[in-house]
Amino acid sequence: MAPSPLRWGIVSAGKISHDFANAVGTLPATDHQVVAVAARKLQDAEKFAALHGIDTAHEGYEALAKNPNIDVVYIGAVNNAHYEMGLLMLQHGKHVLCEKPLCLNEGQSKRLVKRATERNLFLMEAIWSRFFPFYRQLRERIDRGDLGDIREVEVEFGFVLSDIDRLRLKSLGGGTVLDLGVYTIQVCLWAFGGKAPEKVLASGVTNDDGVDVEVTAELHFPGGGIGRMKTSALQQLNNTAIVRGSKGSVTLYDFWCPLKMIDMDGTTRADTLPTARHPFNFMNSCGLRYEAEEVRQCIAAGRLQSTSVSHTDSLLIAHIQDEIRKQVGVVFPEDAEFAM
Repeated sequence: MAPSPLRWGIVSAGKISHDFANAVGTLPATDHQVVAVAARKLQDAEKFAALHGIDTAHEGYEALAKNPNIDVVYIGAVNNAHYEMGLLMLQHGKHVLCEKPLCLNEGQSKRLVKRATERNLFLMEAIWSRFFPFYRQLRERIDRGDLGDIREVEVEFGFVLSDIDRLRLKSLGGGTVLDLGVYTIQVCLWAFGGKAPEKVLASGVTNDDGVDVEVTAELHFPGGGIGRMKTSALQQLNNTAIVRGSKGSVTLYDFWCPLKMIDMDGTTRADTLPTARHPFNFMNSCGLRYEAEEVRQCIAAGRLQSTSVSHTDSLLIAHIQDEIRKQVGVVFPEDAEFAM
């Protein structure tokens, strides 16, 4: 008998949730099915459901958590809701793919991971970048020793986002460290094999609400390797990641969702994504299909975490984000409550 499709529930009917549902729609219906969506307002959920051909629209998130026809939920809510939503879904026996950052800080992240482990449920932070073909190829290259010893990652990620609420407001868990920095940190860790940096040095600029709008940081790794990163909500940056080793370098363009790479020999390689039913809100969002498929494969195999974005990876990213925020002077109310 053929295995039944993985049944998804979507938490929050915003822009990234639209892109995720749209991307999942490009995968075989025999493997993936979006069966329900929940929003605070019923009409938002109904509109989303109608657009994406989803059978069930829920008002409020508890109704979705209690829906017995859902295997796994995708949490596309604002940053400061991730922890509570994650706990709610795990409490009701749902596997969880949570949009990055996993939580606001390391304390919340540790509790969420602990709950998932206790409940024997799959949990992954949605660091979709790592499932793009060029990321996987880079990983293989590094593991084979093609680049030699990795010495430096230089990465910057910036757009003019200073008027976007989710980024500028402390009450929504704003700031570039959580929104953009998660990507710059993860690509450094990816290149250095997931090792923890020995030292983090950061400086930045904060807005009137006390969240960071521009940050420069260095991650110093064992053996002398350095990850140099910059995030900005004030200006467009070049948004590339260059991984330099003793034998050569690789450059990822639009590094968080790369379809273009300059290889060690200087050749430019290009990748494509399929066409989806609806337009996307964000760049290359069809690539969200890769992480959805990873979730399906992990759950089918009975794995509680992905080897590409493990719980250890997410907790290390959260730890580094906390350290950068501390050095830049960004404090959330949740930091005291969830102090380590």
